Amino acid sequence: MDLITTAMTTAEVEAAAKRLMTAFAATDTDGYFDCFAPDATFIFHSEPNRLSSRGEYRDLWQNWVEDGWRVAGCASSNAHIRIAGDSAVFSHDVETVIDVAGTKETLHERETIIFTRAKSGSVLAVHEHLSPAPASQKAIS
Repeated sequence: MDLITTAMTTAEVEAAAKRLMTAFAATDTDGYFDCFAPDATFIFHSEPNRLSSRGEYRDLWQNWVEDGWRVAGCASSNAHIRIAGDSAVFSHDVETVIDVAGTKETLHERETIIFTRAKSGSVLAVHEHLSPAPASQKAIS
């Protein structure tokens, strides 16, 4: 991915994160994956290996959808943004309700997303790391 070096703003990161979360909450496959750079990487506690590209994650997502998976609800809280020049670290707590073929499960997780500016000027995610929330945090939600 071609990157440009223009300092990012908090507002741009907030908008990019909102766009990503809105698409995720709607199980909007195209809208969601448009938020990631093609060479983005992903580390999910529920998966045994790092996913090395947007395409690899999209294939996994498609398998989930074919198995009846969808997002039934998603709430973000406790967001924090740290600007680092032309990149930013976005972290937050996430409560997600997934529905797999009619069976719902609520997940309490923490997520970190690294955003950077593409040559086109758009703000895209280049890395996502998802981990389970500590037990004490789950009890609070």
